[in-house]
Amino acid sequence: MAPMPSTEADRALLETHGDALLDLAFRAIETRVKTGAQPTIDPDAHPEALRAPRATFVTLKLRENLRGCLGTVEAWRPLVADAADNAHRAAFDDPRFACLTENELALLDVSISLLTPLEPVEGKNEEAILAAIRPGIDGLVLKEGTTRGLFLPQVWEMLPEPWRFLAELKGKAGLPQDYWSDTLQVLRFTTTSVKRPNPKATA
Repeated sequence: MAPMPSTEADRALLETHGDALLDLAFRAIETRVKTGAQPTIDPDAHPEALRAPRATFVTLKLRENLRGCLGTVEAWRPLVADAADNAHRAAFDDPRFACLTENELALLDVSISLLTPLEPVEGKNEEAILAAIRPGIDGLVLKEGTTRGLFLPQVWEMLPEPWRFLAELKGKAGLPQDYWSDTLQVLRFTTTSVKRPNPKATA
């Protein structure tokens, strides 16, 4: 069995291949904007490290304002394919925003986050869960039946208090902010990210 990815391993991966991933994500968006087609990704054309199954989130910003953010929670396809498709989806399928335009493309900042595998946050009640959460480090997935909500670790910048972080995540999942049950699942993950401004924006 292949070893589980770690933060250290992901830092090394992005140090070596981060620029290539960012270029790939940007090209996936640019191709759709300019041709109307979604590009096809051939994993075999990329280094072995980028062909391993990984889960990613891609965040798009315009002048520091969110312009799209979508991703995958569990790894099921090659990293290059996941990053390219999530970049495409963030630009054109995020229901909070209209499809990205060619004018916006020239100012677009792209960031890619690699997710570690999900693991449960252990605790018999909400108080124990809150004590186990690591502010600024953990991303959280909340599951209750078919209901699910997710916050990336970056959300701690806006919601630094664990109780508020969890309450807002419940709201995102469509649950009351004071909701609790014995069947509620709280899962954690961490991310390692690579980002850079679009060179065209500063040219």
